[in-house]
Amino acid sequence: ALNKTGDRDFTDEDRELLMALGGQAAVSVDNALLHQDIERLFEGFIRASVYAIEARDPTTSGHSERVAVLTVSLAETLPRVKGPLAGHVLSAHEVRELRYAALLHDFGKVGVREHVLTKANKLYPGELSVIETRFRALYAQKENNYLRALTESLRHGGELPSGFQDSMTLELGELEEFLEFIRQCNRPTVLDSSGFERLREISCLQYLDARGEKSPLLNEVELARLSIPRGSLDQSEREEIESHVTHTFRFLSQIPWTRDLRHVPDIAYAHHEKLDGAGYPRQLQADQIPVPSRMMTIADIYDALTASDRPYKRAVPHEKALAILEDECRQRKVDRSLLDVFIDAKVHERLLTTKP
Repeated sequence: ALNKTGDRDFTDEDRELLMALGGQAAVSVDNALLHQDIERLFEGFIRASVYAIEARDPTTSGHSERVAVLTVSLAETLPRVKGPLAGHVLSAHEVRELRYAALLHDFGKVGVREHVLTKANKLYPGELSVIETRFRALYAQKENNYLRALTESLRHGGELPSGFQDSMTLELGELEEFLEFIRQCNRPTVLDSSGFERLREISCLQYLDARGEKSPLLNEVELARLSIPRGSLDQSEREEIESHVTHTFRFLSQIPWTRDLRHVPDIAYAHHEKLDGAGYPRQLQADQIPVPSRMMTIADIYDALTASDRPYKRAVPHEKALAILEDECRQRKVDRSLLDVFIDAKVHERLLTTKP
């Protein structure tokens, strides 16, 4: 029907159609806003999880974020890869999936006991203090023996045997050297083969404990820990640290990931695997390790080497870190083609321009 101006009026059917379209538009807007809220909520959950990880071990603060930056940067340069991975390009959804896996790759460390996770030296602080107390006791006992002998000789009008004082001074000086040697062995450095023999020699020394009984200066547990050939962890502690990968997988597997993110647990699960099957926890072979996990492995190793906030080691310069990764390639542990892209694209420079 036409109105007085000659225009057509909206009919009841038109109004119903417009109301229906308006309702659909409102639903679409609400869904878009809800989707954004869910995205922000999930991003906040990821950030909170990373914070929880790093709160357990402040010395590795920023590690997860740096690994994520390096891994994603490597993924974005993947089109440059030559060889067997040529043409293996990750979609935007896959890059997002990889980023979440990298951010959460160490979450399983919440399942590792804190004193093991933060262990900086071979002995725990309390153990070194106990050993130092034993040395002080033995030192005092030797001094007392000298003073007792001196008192007896004076009381009987005699003299101490020739060289007695020099011998005592030499013994006390040797004790101080032994204690300093133990402090050096306690550091997470490589122990020379001769060091094992000297530690065994020290463990044979005895002092009188509070009950007046002879006890060794070093017990078997302390001797075993000081004899760790490299690093600060013994075998059982190393296995506990390595178990964080399995804890991570179990935790991530509990999350109802969307179809676009369903591979996050598997990517994180394989970040410590090596191409030669010598990695952990499943000793996967090269063809069993996902490409995204291989990228994260390179990023993880690089950041662990160059991080300057670890109390148990010094930061390795960039060039030396790359040399170590090159050696890993020669041993068929990390992916050669991916490392070439990492080096050629200067992926590490993204850490200088990206704010955590």
